[in-house]
Amino acid sequence: MSPSAPRISILAALALLAAGGLFLLHEQGGGTRPQRLYQLVSGRVEMCLSCHRDEVLDPAHAADVIGCAACHLGAPLAVDKDKAHNGMVKNPGDLRVVERTCGVEGCHATDAHKVKNSLMATNRGILATLRYYWGEAPDQYGDFSVKKLMDSGETSLALDYYRKLCATCHLWKQRGDLPGFFGEKGGGCTACHRIDNPTPPPAAKGKKPHPFISRKVPVKNCVRCHNRSGRIGISFTGVYESDGAGAPLAGGRLSPQRLPGSRFYQKLSPDIHYARGLACIDCHTKDEIMGNGTRYAHFEDQLEISCTTCHRREQPGRTAKGHLLNNIKQKENGTWVLIGKLDGKEHPLAPPDPGACARPGHQRLSCQACHATWVPQCYGCHVKRDMSETHLDKLTLKETPGWWEERRSYIRYETPALGVWKDRIMPVTPGCQDVVTLVDAQGREERSFYSFTMAAIDPHTTQRQGRSCVSCHATPKALGLGTGTVWRDRDGQWRFSPIVQKMTTPAGETPSTDAFVTIDGVQLQKGFRPDMRAFDKKELQKILKIGICLECHPGNADIFPKTKRSP
Repeated sequence: MSPSAPRISILAALALLAAGGLFLLHEQGGGTRPQRLYQLVSGRVEMCLSCHRDEVLDPAHAADVIGCAACHLGAPLAVDKDKAHNGMVKNPGDLRVVERTCGVEGCHATDAHKVKNSLMATNRGILATLRYYWGEAPDQYGDFSVKKLMDSGETSLALDYYRKLCATCHLWKQRGDLPGFFGEKGGGCTACHRIDNPTPPPAAKGKKPHPFISRKVPVKNCVRCHNRSGRIGISFTGVYESDGAGAPLAGGRLSPQRLPGSRFYQKLSPDIHYARGLACIDCHTKDEIMGNGTRYAHFEDQLEISCTTCHRREQPGRTAKGHLLNNIKQKENGTWVLIGKLDGKEHPLAPPDPGACARPGHQRLSCQACHATWVPQCYGCHVKRDMSETHLDKLTLKETPGWWEERRSYIRYETPALGVWKDRIMPVTPGCQDVVTLVDAQGREERSFYSFTMAAIDPHTTQRQGRSCVSCHATPKALGLGTGTVWRDRDGQWRFSPIVQKMTTPAGETPSTDAFVTIDGVQLQKGFRPDMRAFDKKELQKILKIGICLECHPGNADIFPKTKRSP
Protein backbone atom coordinates (compact mmCIF):
# COMPACT_ATOMS: atom_id res chain seq x y z
CA MET A 1 0.00 0.00 0.00
CA SER A 2 1.30 3.46 -0.86
CA PRO A 3 2.74 5.46 2.11
CA SER A 4 0.47 8.38 1.21
CA ALA A 5 -2.68 6.29 1.46
CA PRO A 6 -4.83 6.69 4.60
CA ARG A 7 -4.18 4.05 7.26
CA ILE A 8 -7.02 1.71 8.13
CA SER A 9 -6.95 -0.25 11.34
CA ILE A 10 -7.05 -4.01 11.15
CA LEU A 11 -10.31 -4.19 13.13
CA ALA A 12 -11.91 -1.58 10.89
CA ALA A 13 -10.71 -3.39 7.82
CA LEU A 14 -12.16 -6.67 9.04
CA ALA A 15 -15.45 -5.00 9.81
CA LEU A 16 -15.59 -3.43 6.37
CA LEU A 17 -14.61 -6.75 4.76
CA ALA A 18 -17.52 -8.41 6.51
CA ALA A 19 -19.81 -5.70 5.22
CA GLY A 20 -18.37 -6.00 1.71
CA GLY A 21 -17.07 -2.43 1.66
CA LEU A 22 -13.30 -2.02 2.01
CA PHE A 23 -12.20 0.92 -0.11
CA LEU A 24 -8.94 2.73 -0.69
CA LEU A 25 -9.28 6.50 -0.34
CA HIS A 26 -7.05 8.36 -2.74
CA GLU A 27 -6.68 12.04 -3.36
CA GLN A 28 -8.18 13.56 -6.49
CA GLY A 29 -8.84 17.22 -7.15
CA GLY A 30 -8.10 18.39 -3.60
CA GLY A 31 -10.39 15.85 -2.02
CA THR A 32 -10.72 12.15 -1.54
CA ARG A 33 -12.63 9.68 -3.65
CA PRO A 34 -13.36 6.06 -2.68
CA GLN A 35 -11.81 3.41 -4.90
CA ARG A 36 -12.66 -0.21 -4.33
CA LEU A 37 -9.64 -2.20 -3.20
CA TYR A 38 -10.93 -5.77 -3.34
CA GLN A 39 -13.62 -8.01 -4.71
CA LEU A 40 -15.62 -10.53 -2.71
CA VAL A 41 -16.09 -13.61 -4.90
CA SER A 42 -17.99 -16.59 -3.50
CA GLY A 43 -16.71 -15.83 -0.03
CA ARG A 44 -13.12 -15.21 -1.22
CA VAL A 45 -11.26 -11.92 -1.24
CA GLU A 46 -9.44 -10.76 -4.40
CA MET A 47 -7.41 -7.58 -4.79
CA CYS A 48 -7.08 -7.98 -8.59
CA LEU A 49 -9.81 -5.52 -9.52
CA SER A 50 -8.18 -2.68 -7.65
CA CYS A 51 -6.02 -2.42 -10.78
CA HIS A 52 -8.00 -4.29 -13.43
CA ARG A 53 -11.08 -2.12 -13.18
CA ASP A 54 -11.93 -1.80 -16.89
CA GLU A 55 -12.06 -5.48 -17.80
CA VAL A 56 -15.33 -6.65 -19.36
CA LEU A 57 -15.75 -10.41 -19.69
CA ASP A 58 -18.43 -12.74 -20.95
CA PRO A 59 -21.29 -13.16 -18.44
CA ALA A 60 -20.37 -16.75 -17.49
CA HIS A 61 -16.83 -15.73 -16.55
CA ALA A 62 -17.43 -12.20 -15.27
CA ALA A 63 -15.08 -11.07 -12.52
CA ASP A 64 -17.90 -10.46 -10.06
CA VAL A 65 -18.99 -14.07 -10.63
CA ILE A 66 -15.73 -16.02 -10.42
CA GLY A 67 -13.05 -13.39 -9.91
CA CYS A 68 -9.71 -13.32 -11.70
CA ALA A 69 -7.59 -15.83 -9.77
CA ALA A 70 -9.96 -18.72 -10.40
CA CYS A 71 -8.81 -18.62 -14.01
CA HIS A 72 -5.46 -16.83 -13.97
CA LEU A 73 -4.15 -18.08 -10.60
CA GLY A 74 -1.51 -15.75 -9.11
CA ALA A 75 -1.65 -14.33 -5.58
CA PRO A 76 -5.01 -12.56 -5.31
CA LEU A 77 -4.45 -11.23 -1.76
CA ALA A 78 -1.22 -9.42 -2.65
CA VAL A 79 -1.28 -5.65 -3.13
CA ASP A 80 2.15 -5.41 -4.75
CA LYS A 81 1.93 -5.94 -8.51
CA ASP A 82 4.90 -8.29 -8.84
CA LYS A 83 3.76 -10.42 -5.91
CA ALA A 84 0.18 -10.49 -7.18
CA HIS A 85 1.36 -11.73 -10.60
CA ASN A 86 3.63 -14.40 -9.16
CA GLY A 87 2.46 -17.76 -10.51
CA MET A 88 -0.16 -16.16 -12.76
CA VAL A 89 -0.99 -17.83 -16.10
CA LYS A 90 -1.95 -15.75 -19.11
CA ASN A 91 -3.96 -18.49 -20.80
CA PRO A 92 -6.04 -20.60 -18.37
CA GLY A 93 -6.95 -22.97 -21.20
CA ASP A 94 -3.36 -24.14 -21.67
CA LEU A 95 -3.35 -27.91 -21.20
CA ARG A 96 -0.28 -27.62 -18.94
CA VAL A 97 -2.33 -25.89 -16.25
CA VAL A 98 -5.91 -26.76 -17.11
CA GLU A 99 -6.48 -29.02 -14.08
CA ARG A 100 -5.86 -25.98 -11.84
CA THR A 101 -7.98 -23.59 -13.93
CA CYS A 102 -10.79 -24.67 -16.25
CA GLY A 103 -10.80 -28.22 -14.89
CA VAL A 104 -11.25 -27.55 -11.17
CA GLU A 105 -14.22 -28.98 -9.30
CA GLY A 106 -17.24 -26.76 -9.80
CA CYS A 107 -16.18 -25.62 -13.28
CA HIS A 108 -15.34 -28.10 -16.05
CA ALA A 109 -13.87 -30.91 -13.98
CA THR A 110 -14.84 -33.74 -16.33
CA ASP A 111 -13.61 -32.06 -19.50
CA ALA A 112 -9.86 -31.68 -18.97
CA HIS A 113 -9.24 -35.44 -19.11
CA LYS A 114 -11.43 -35.79 -22.20
CA VAL A 115 -9.70 -32.99 -24.10
CA LYS A 116 -6.21 -34.29 -23.31
CA ASN A 117 -7.14 -37.67 -24.80
CA SER A 118 -8.90 -36.25 -27.85
CA LEU A 119 -7.40 -36.52 -31.31
CA MET A 120 -6.96 -32.75 -31.50
CA ALA A 121 -4.66 -32.96 -28.50
CA THR A 122 -2.83 -36.22 -29.21
CA ASN A 123 -2.63 -36.06 -33.03
CA ARG A 124 -2.43 -39.82 -32.63
CA GLY A 125 -3.93 -40.63 -36.02
CA ILE A 126 -1.65 -38.22 -37.88
CA LEU A 127 1.49 -39.47 -36.16
CA ALA A 128 0.69 -43.17 -36.47
CA THR A 129 -0.36 -42.91 -40.10
CA LEU A 130 2.67 -40.88 -41.17
CA ARG A 131 5.05 -43.35 -39.57
CA TYR A 132 3.21 -46.21 -41.28
CA TYR A 133 3.28 -44.50 -44.68
CA TRP A 134 7.02 -43.90 -44.39
CA GLY A 135 7.80 -47.46 -43.31
CA GLU A 136 8.59 -46.73 -39.65
CA ALA A 137 5.71 -48.71 -38.16
CA PRO A 138 4.04 -52.03 -39.06
CA ASP A 139 0.56 -50.48 -38.97
CA GLN A 140 -1.17 -47.16 -38.27
CA TYR A 141 -2.52 -47.94 -34.82
CA GLY A 142 0.43 -47.09 -32.59
CA ASP A 143 -0.37 -45.03 -29.50
CA PHE A 144 1.62 -41.91 -30.30
CA SER A 145 0.87 -38.45 -28.95
CA VAL A 146 2.16 -34.89 -29.08
CA LYS A 147 2.66 -34.90 -25.30
CA LYS A 148 4.88 -37.99 -25.49
CA LEU A 149 7.00 -36.33 -28.18
CA MET A 150 7.30 -33.16 -26.08
CA ASP A 151 8.32 -35.05 -22.95
CA SER A 152 10.64 -37.61 -24.54
CA GLY A 153 12.21 -35.66 -27.38
CA GLU A 154 11.70 -38.77 -29.54
CA THR A 155 12.31 -38.24 -33.22
CA SER A 156 12.81 -40.10 -36.49
CA LEU A 157 12.65 -39.17 -40.14
CA ALA A 158 8.84 -39.06 -40.17
CA LEU A 159 8.65 -37.45 -36.73
CA ASP A 160 11.19 -34.79 -37.73
CA TYR A 161 8.96 -33.99 -40.71
CA TYR A 162 5.94 -33.75 -38.39
CA ARG A 163 7.78 -31.61 -35.83
CA LYS A 164 8.84 -29.04 -38.40
CA LEU A 165 5.97 -28.91 -40.90
CA CYS A 166 2.86 -30.20 -39.12
CA ALA A 167 3.14 -29.50 -35.40
CA THR A 168 1.23 -26.22 -35.20
CA CYS A 169 -2.22 -27.84 -35.22
CA HIS A 170 -2.70 -29.49 -31.84
CA LEU A 171 -4.11 -28.38 -28.51
CA TRP A 172 -0.82 -28.65 -26.59
CA LYS A 173 0.59 -25.82 -28.67
CA GLN A 174 0.86 -22.59 -26.67
CA ARG A 175 -0.99 -19.66 -28.12
CA GLY A 176 1.30 -16.79 -29.12
CA ASP A 177 4.49 -18.86 -29.24
CA LEU A 178 5.01 -18.16 -32.96
CA PRO A 179 4.55 -14.97 -34.98
CA GLY A 180 1.51 -14.10 -37.09
CA PHE A 181 -1.16 -16.61 -38.03
CA PHE A 182 0.69 -19.54 -36.47
CA GLY A 183 0.71 -17.77 -33.12
CA GLU A 184 -3.10 -17.67 -33.16
CA LYS A 185 -3.32 -21.46 -33.18
CA GLY A 186 -3.38 -23.71 -30.15
CA GLY A 187 -3.95 -22.78 -26.55
CA GLY A 188 -5.85 -25.82 -25.28
CA CYS A 189 -9.44 -24.93 -24.40
CA THR A 190 -9.05 -21.40 -25.77
CA ALA A 191 -8.10 -22.69 -29.22
CA CYS A 192 -11.83 -23.18 -29.76
CA HIS A 193 -13.62 -21.16 -27.10
CA ARG A 194 -11.72 -17.85 -27.23
CA ILE A 195 -13.49 -15.18 -29.27
CA ASP A 196 -12.94 -11.46 -29.60
CA ASN A 197 -14.94 -9.29 -27.23
CA PRO A 198 -17.92 -8.18 -29.34
CA THR A 199 -18.35 -4.97 -27.33
CA PRO A 200 -14.90 -3.94 -26.09
CA PRO A 201 -14.95 -1.24 -23.42
CA PRO A 202 -13.11 2.06 -23.83
CA ALA A 203 -9.54 1.13 -22.96
CA ALA A 204 -6.20 2.80 -22.64
CA LYS A 205 -4.32 3.28 -25.89
CA GLY A 206 -2.61 0.06 -26.96
CA LYS A 207 -4.41 -2.11 -24.41
CA LYS A 208 -6.15 -5.19 -25.72
CA PRO A 209 -9.62 -5.91 -24.32
CA HIS A 210 -10.06 -9.18 -22.46
CA PRO A 211 -11.39 -11.89 -24.83
CA PHE A 212 -14.65 -13.71 -24.24
CA ILE A 213 -14.91 -17.43 -23.56
CA SER A 214 -17.95 -18.81 -25.31
CA ARG A 215 -19.72 -22.06 -26.14
CA LYS A 216 -20.68 -20.46 -29.46
CA VAL A 217 -17.57 -21.47 -31.35
CA PRO A 218 -17.43 -19.63 -34.71
CA VAL A 219 -16.37 -21.33 -37.93
CA LYS A 220 -13.23 -19.21 -38.18
CA ASN A 221 -11.86 -20.83 -35.01
CA CYS A 222 -12.19 -24.27 -36.60
CA VAL A 223 -10.64 -23.10 -39.87
CA ARG A 224 -7.45 -21.96 -38.11
CA CYS A 225 -6.33 -25.58 -38.12
CA HIS A 226 -8.62 -27.27 -40.63
CA ASN A 227 -7.16 -25.47 -43.65
CA ARG A 228 -4.40 -27.89 -44.72
CA SER A 229 -4.26 -31.62 -45.45
CA GLY A 230 -7.93 -32.50 -46.20
CA ARG A 231 -8.73 -28.74 -46.12
CA ILE A 232 -12.30 -29.45 -45.01
CA GLY A 233 -12.51 -26.18 -43.07
CA ILE A 234 -11.80 -23.88 -45.99
CA SER A 235 -13.70 -26.14 -48.42
CA PHE A 236 -16.78 -25.80 -46.18
CA THR A 237 -16.66 -22.03 -46.67
CA GLY A 238 -16.12 -22.29 -50.43
CA VAL A 239 -12.40 -21.58 -50.43
CA TYR A 240 -10.22 -23.70 -52.73
CA GLU A 241 -6.48 -23.50 -52.29
CA SER A 242 -5.24 -23.22 -55.87
CA ASP A 243 -1.82 -23.92 -57.32
CA GLY A 244 1.16 -21.59 -56.96
CA ALA A 245 0.69 -19.82 -60.30
CA GLY A 246 -1.33 -17.03 -58.72
CA ALA A 247 -4.21 -17.26 -61.19
CA PRO A 248 -6.59 -15.69 -61.94
CA LEU A 249 -4.44 -12.61 -62.41
CA ALA A 250 -5.75 -9.27 -61.23
CA GLY A 251 -4.67 -6.25 -63.29
CA GLY A 252 -1.71 -8.17 -64.65
CA ARG A 253 -0.52 -9.08 -61.17
CA LEU A 254 -0.72 -12.25 -59.12
CA SER A 255 -4.06 -12.83 -57.45
CA PRO A 256 -4.41 -10.91 -54.16
CA GLN A 257 -6.51 -13.74 -52.72
CA ARG A 258 -4.11 -15.51 -50.39
CA LEU A 259 -4.35 -17.78 -47.39
CA PRO A 260 -1.80 -17.71 -44.55
CA GLY A 261 1.57 -18.80 -45.87
CA SER A 262 1.01 -16.88 -49.15
CA ARG A 263 -1.15 -19.71 -50.53
CA PHE A 264 -3.34 -18.58 -53.41
CA TYR A 265 -7.00 -19.41 -53.36
CA GLN A 266 -10.17 -19.16 -55.43
CA LYS A 267 -13.80 -18.98 -54.35
CA LEU A 268 -16.04 -21.91 -55.28
CA SER A 269 -19.49 -23.00 -54.14
CA PRO A 270 -19.54 -23.31 -50.35
CA ASP A 271 -21.16 -26.23 -48.60
CA ILE A 272 -24.93 -25.77 -48.59
CA HIS A 273 -24.96 -25.95 -44.80
CA TYR A 274 -22.51 -23.05 -44.53
CA ALA A 275 -24.40 -21.08 -47.20
CA ARG A 276 -27.55 -21.39 -45.08
CA GLY A 277 -25.88 -20.18 -41.93
CA LEU A 278 -24.90 -23.38 -40.14
CA ALA A 279 -21.65 -23.59 -38.19
CA CYS A 280 -19.43 -26.61 -37.50
CA ILE A 281 -20.82 -26.98 -33.95
CA ASP A 282 -24.39 -27.23 -35.27
CA CYS A 283 -23.58 -30.74 -36.51
CA HIS A 284 -20.49 -31.92 -34.65
CA THR A 285 -21.06 -32.89 -31.04
CA LYS A 286 -19.09 -32.03 -27.94
CA ASP A 287 -17.85 -35.62 -27.61
CA GLU A 288 -16.68 -35.62 -31.22
CA ILE A 289 -14.72 -32.42 -30.88
CA MET A 290 -13.50 -32.51 -27.29
CA GLY A 291 -13.45 -36.28 -26.99
CA ASN A 292 -15.18 -38.51 -24.48
CA GLY A 293 -12.07 -39.65 -22.63
CA THR A 294 -11.32 -42.62 -24.87
CA ARG A 295 -7.97 -42.50 -26.64
CA TYR A 296 -9.18 -43.20 -30.17
CA ALA A 297 -6.81 -44.18 -32.96
CA HIS A 298 -8.43 -42.26 -35.83
CA PHE A 299 -11.07 -39.64 -36.56
CA GLU A 300 -13.71 -42.14 -37.70
CA ASP A 301 -13.60 -43.74 -34.25
CA GLN A 302 -14.22 -40.45 -32.44
CA LEU A 303 -16.85 -39.32 -34.96
CA GLU A 304 -20.51 -40.10 -34.29
CA ILE A 305 -22.60 -38.03 -36.71
CA SER A 306 -23.26 -38.52 -40.40
CA CYS A 307 -25.59 -37.01 -42.98
CA THR A 308 -28.33 -39.44 -42.02
CA THR A 309 -28.20 -38.33 -38.39
CA CYS A 310 -30.37 -35.42 -39.54
CA HIS A 311 -31.57 -36.42 -43.00
CA ARG A 312 -33.69 -39.49 -42.33
CA ARG A 313 -37.36 -40.38 -42.48
CA GLU A 314 -37.70 -41.62 -38.92
CA GLN A 315 -36.90 -39.43 -35.91
CA PRO A 316 -33.71 -37.52 -36.76
CA GLY A 317 -31.00 -36.51 -34.33
CA ARG A 318 -29.76 -39.84 -32.97
CA THR A 319 -26.04 -40.36 -33.49
CA ALA A 320 -24.16 -43.55 -34.28
CA LYS A 321 -23.23 -43.80 -30.58
CA GLY A 322 -26.82 -43.51 -29.41
CA HIS A 323 -26.79 -39.86 -28.32
CA LEU A 324 -29.50 -37.36 -29.24
CA LEU A 325 -28.49 -33.99 -30.67
CA ASN A 326 -29.72 -31.28 -28.31
CA ASN A 327 -30.48 -28.77 -31.07
CA ILE A 328 -33.01 -30.83 -33.05
CA LYS A 329 -36.68 -30.27 -32.23
CA GLN A 330 -40.03 -31.36 -33.59
CA LYS A 331 -42.51 -28.59 -34.34
CA GLU A 332 -46.23 -28.72 -33.67
CA ASN A 333 -46.94 -29.56 -37.31
CA GLY A 334 -44.76 -32.67 -37.03
CA THR A 335 -41.80 -31.38 -39.01
CA TRP A 336 -38.26 -31.44 -37.64
CA VAL A 337 -35.85 -28.54 -37.46
CA LEU A 338 -32.25 -28.03 -36.45
CA ILE A 339 -31.70 -24.90 -34.36
CA GLY A 340 -28.47 -23.02 -35.05
CA LYS A 341 -26.30 -22.76 -31.96
CA LEU A 342 -24.86 -19.39 -32.94
CA ASP A 343 -28.04 -17.53 -33.94
CA GLY A 344 -31.02 -19.69 -32.91
CA LYS A 345 -32.27 -19.87 -36.50
CA GLU A 346 -34.45 -22.84 -37.44
CA HIS A 347 -33.35 -25.03 -40.35
CA PRO A 348 -35.89 -27.55 -41.73
CA LEU A 349 -34.56 -31.10 -41.98
CA ALA A 350 -35.40 -32.67 -45.34
CA PRO A 351 -35.44 -36.47 -45.72
CA PRO A 352 -33.42 -38.01 -48.58
CA ASP A 353 -34.86 -38.28 -52.09
CA PRO A 354 -36.66 -41.66 -52.21
CA GLY A 355 -36.11 -41.89 -55.97
CA ALA A 356 -32.38 -41.42 -56.52
CA CYS A 357 -31.24 -42.92 -53.22
CA ALA A 358 -33.34 -46.08 -53.65
CA ARG A 359 -32.16 -46.94 -57.16
CA PRO A 360 -30.79 -50.47 -57.55
CA GLY A 361 -27.06 -50.49 -57.05
CA HIS A 362 -27.09 -47.29 -55.00
CA GLN A 363 -27.51 -48.92 -51.62
CA ARG A 364 -23.76 -48.67 -50.94
CA LEU A 365 -23.48 -45.04 -51.98
CA SER A 366 -22.64 -42.61 -49.20
CA CYS A 367 -24.41 -39.28 -49.34
CA GLN A 368 -21.05 -37.62 -50.06
CA ALA A 369 -20.49 -39.79 -53.15
CA CYS A 370 -23.26 -37.90 -54.93
CA HIS A 371 -23.52 -34.58 -53.12
CA ALA A 372 -19.85 -33.62 -52.64
CA THR A 373 -19.40 -31.80 -55.92
CA TRP A 374 -15.74 -30.85 -55.58
CA VAL A 375 -12.76 -31.97 -53.53
CA PRO A 376 -9.31 -30.38 -53.20
CA GLN A 377 -6.90 -32.87 -54.73
CA CYS A 378 -3.19 -32.33 -54.13
CA TYR A 379 -1.31 -34.69 -56.46
CA GLY A 380 2.30 -35.51 -55.81
CA CYS A 381 4.33 -33.82 -53.08
CA HIS A 382 8.07 -33.56 -53.60
CA VAL A 383 9.60 -33.49 -50.14
CA LYS A 384 13.28 -32.77 -49.51
CA ARG A 385 15.27 -32.72 -46.27
CA ASP A 386 18.59 -30.90 -46.40
CA MET A 387 20.84 -31.61 -43.43
CA SER A 388 23.16 -28.70 -44.28
CA GLU A 389 20.53 -26.29 -42.93
CA THR A 390 18.39 -26.04 -39.80
CA HIS A 391 14.64 -25.79 -39.35
CA LEU A 392 12.45 -24.75 -36.41
CA ASP A 393 11.07 -27.67 -34.40
CA LYS A 394 7.54 -26.47 -33.59
CA LEU A 395 7.34 -28.60 -30.43
CA THR A 396 10.57 -27.41 -28.82
CA LEU A 397 10.81 -24.01 -30.61
CA LYS A 398 14.47 -24.78 -31.26
CA GLU A 399 16.37 -24.87 -34.54
CA THR A 400 17.65 -28.38 -35.28
CA PRO A 401 19.53 -29.79 -38.30
CA GLY A 402 17.41 -30.70 -41.29
CA TRP A 403 15.54 -28.17 -43.46
CA TRP A 404 12.31 -29.55 -44.95
CA GLU A 405 10.90 -28.27 -48.22
CA GLU A 406 7.69 -29.29 -50.02
CA ARG A 407 6.89 -28.79 -53.69
CA ARG A 408 3.58 -29.96 -55.10
CA SER A 409 3.13 -31.48 -58.54
CA TYR A 410 -0.31 -30.01 -59.09
CA ILE A 411 -3.54 -29.36 -57.22
CA ARG A 412 -7.02 -29.62 -58.68
CA TYR A 413 -10.62 -29.44 -57.54
CA GLU A 414 -12.43 -31.45 -60.22
CA THR A 415 -15.16 -33.96 -59.46
CA PRO A 416 -13.56 -36.48 -57.12
CA ALA A 417 -12.75 -40.11 -57.67
CA LEU A 418 -14.68 -42.75 -55.76
CA GLY A 419 -13.59 -45.81 -53.81
CA VAL A 420 -14.88 -48.29 -51.24
CA TRP A 421 -14.39 -47.79 -47.51
CA LYS A 422 -15.78 -50.59 -45.37
CA ASP A 423 -19.17 -51.12 -47.02
CA ARG A 424 -19.69 -47.61 -48.41
CA ILE A 425 -18.70 -45.88 -51.64
CA MET A 426 -16.97 -42.63 -50.72
CA PRO A 427 -15.13 -39.77 -52.44
CA VAL A 428 -11.38 -40.36 -52.40
CA THR A 429 -8.52 -37.90 -52.73
CA PRO A 430 -4.73 -38.13 -52.56
CA GLY A 431 -3.78 -38.72 -48.93
CA CYS A 432 0.00 -38.41 -48.86
CA GLN A 433 1.65 -38.81 -52.26
CA ASP A 434 5.18 -38.22 -51.08
CA VAL A 435 8.33 -38.43 -53.16
CA VAL A 436 11.03 -37.96 -50.50
CA THR A 437 14.65 -36.97 -51.17
CA LEU A 438 17.21 -36.88 -48.36
CA VAL A 439 20.32 -34.71 -48.70
CA ASP A 440 23.23 -35.01 -46.26
CA ALA A 441 25.19 -32.19 -44.61
CA GLN A 442 27.66 -32.14 -47.53
CA GLY A 443 24.90 -31.64 -50.07
CA ARG A 444 24.98 -35.21 -51.38
CA GLU A 445 21.79 -37.16 -52.02
CA GLU A 446 21.61 -40.00 -49.49
CA ARG A 447 18.49 -41.82 -50.68
CA SER A 448 14.99 -41.38 -52.05
CA PHE A 449 11.69 -43.18 -51.62
CA TYR A 450 8.05 -42.65 -52.45
CA SER A 451 4.76 -43.52 -50.79
CA PHE A 452 1.45 -42.99 -52.61
CA THR A 453 -1.87 -43.21 -50.77
CA MET A 454 -5.50 -42.46 -51.55
CA ALA A 455 -7.81 -41.47 -48.70
CA ALA A 456 -11.58 -41.53 -48.27
CA ILE A 457 -12.92 -38.11 -47.37
CA ASP A 458 -16.05 -36.18 -46.53
CA PRO A 459 -14.87 -32.94 -48.17
CA HIS A 460 -17.65 -30.77 -46.66
CA THR A 461 -18.64 -29.38 -50.08
CA THR A 462 -22.22 -30.70 -50.02
CA GLN A 463 -24.66 -29.33 -52.59
CA ARG A 464 -28.40 -29.95 -52.91
CA GLN A 465 -28.00 -31.11 -56.50
CA GLY A 466 -26.19 -34.42 -56.73
CA ARG A 467 -23.75 -35.63 -59.35
CA SER A 468 -25.12 -36.71 -62.70
CA CYS A 469 -25.21 -40.36 -63.67
CA VAL A 470 -22.63 -39.71 -66.38
CA SER A 471 -20.18 -38.14 -63.93
CA CYS A 472 -19.86 -41.50 -62.17
CA HIS A 473 -20.68 -44.20 -64.71
CA ALA A 474 -18.91 -42.74 -67.73
CA THR A 475 -16.02 -40.78 -66.25
CA PRO A 476 -12.72 -42.63 -65.85
CA LYS A 477 -11.48 -40.41 -63.07
CA ALA A 478 -14.58 -41.08 -60.96
CA LEU A 479 -13.82 -44.78 -61.17
CA GLY A 480 -10.28 -44.30 -59.90
CA LEU A 481 -8.68 -44.92 -63.31
CA GLY A 482 -7.37 -41.37 -63.56
CA THR A 483 -7.83 -38.76 -66.26
CA GLY A 484 -7.98 -40.27 -69.73
CA THR A 485 -10.13 -42.22 -72.17
CA VAL A 486 -11.85 -45.54 -71.62
CA TRP A 487 -13.29 -47.70 -74.38
CA ARG A 488 -14.25 -51.24 -75.28
CA ASP A 489 -12.22 -53.00 -77.96
CA ARG A 490 -13.49 -55.37 -80.66
CA ASP A 491 -13.06 -58.32 -78.33
CA GLY A 492 -15.27 -56.69 -75.72
CA GLN A 493 -12.37 -55.92 -73.38
CA TRP A 494 -12.24 -52.61 -71.53
CA ARG A 495 -9.22 -50.43 -72.28
CA PHE A 496 -7.94 -47.20 -70.75
CA SER A 497 -5.46 -44.62 -72.05
CA PRO A 498 -4.22 -42.18 -69.36
CA ILE A 499 -3.34 -38.53 -69.80
CA VAL A 500 -1.37 -38.11 -66.57
CA GLN A 501 1.88 -40.02 -66.93
CA LYS A 502 3.91 -41.88 -64.34
CA MET A 503 6.77 -40.12 -62.57
CA THR A 504 10.34 -41.32 -62.79
CA THR A 505 12.21 -40.74 -59.53
CA PRO A 506 15.53 -41.95 -58.09
CA ALA A 507 13.41 -44.38 -56.06
CA GLY A 508 11.77 -45.81 -59.20
CA GLU A 509 8.74 -45.20 -61.37
CA THR A 510 5.63 -44.14 -59.49
CA PRO A 511 2.02 -44.76 -60.58
CA SER A 512 0.19 -41.93 -62.30
CA THR A 513 -0.64 -39.56 -59.47
CA ASP A 514 -4.40 -39.60 -60.17
CA ALA A 515 -4.66 -43.34 -60.85
CA PHE A 516 -5.94 -45.51 -57.98
CA VAL A 517 -6.61 -48.67 -60.01
CA THR A 518 -6.04 -50.19 -63.44
CA ILE A 519 -8.84 -51.08 -65.83
CA ASP A 520 -8.26 -54.72 -64.79
CA GLY A 521 -8.88 -53.92 -61.13
CA VAL A 522 -5.26 -53.89 -59.93
CA GLN A 523 -4.88 -51.34 -57.12
CA LEU A 524 -1.94 -48.97 -57.70
CA GLN A 525 -1.81 -47.00 -54.46
CA LYS A 526 -2.35 -47.81 -50.79
CA GLY A 527 -5.68 -47.11 -49.16
CA PHE A 528 -5.49 -44.88 -46.10
CA ARG A 529 -7.01 -47.67 -43.99
CA PRO A 530 -6.75 -51.46 -44.33
CA ASP A 531 -10.48 -51.64 -45.14
CA MET A 532 -10.42 -48.92 -47.81
CA ARG A 533 -9.82 -49.92 -51.44
CA ALA A 534 -10.36 -49.10 -55.09
CA PHE A 535 -13.14 -50.67 -57.16
CA ASP A 536 -12.31 -54.21 -58.22
CA LYS A 537 -12.54 -55.49 -61.81
CA LYS A 538 -16.10 -56.78 -61.46
CA GLU A 539 -17.33 -53.50 -59.96
CA LEU A 540 -15.61 -51.46 -62.67
CA GLN A 541 -17.22 -53.48 -65.43
CA LYS A 542 -20.70 -53.18 -63.91
CA ILE A 543 -20.35 -49.41 -63.54
CA LEU A 544 -18.98 -48.96 -67.08
CA LYS A 545 -21.72 -51.13 -68.57
CA ILE A 546 -24.31 -48.63 -67.33
CA GLY A 547 -22.10 -45.82 -68.64
CA ILE A 548 -22.35 -47.09 -72.22
CA CYS A 549 -26.13 -46.75 -72.12
CA LEU A 550 -25.93 -43.28 -70.60
CA GLU A 551 -24.27 -41.94 -73.74
CA CYS A 552 -27.66 -42.12 -75.43
CA HIS A 553 -29.94 -42.19 -72.39
CA PRO A 554 -28.51 -39.62 -69.95
CA GLY A 555 -30.34 -39.57 -66.64
CA ASN A 556 -32.83 -42.25 -67.73
CA ALA A 557 -33.59 -44.44 -64.72
CA ASP A 558 -35.14 -47.11 -66.96
CA ILE A 559 -31.71 -48.34 -68.02
CA PHE A 560 -30.82 -49.46 -64.52
CA PRO A 561 -31.35 -53.18 -63.91
CA LYS A 562 -34.49 -54.07 -62.05
CA THR A 563 -33.23 -55.79 -58.92
CA LYS A 564 -35.27 -56.67 -55.89
CA ARG A 565 -34.33 -54.58 -52.89
CA SER A 566 -33.90 -56.22 -49.54
CA PRO A 567 -36.42 -55.07 -46.91
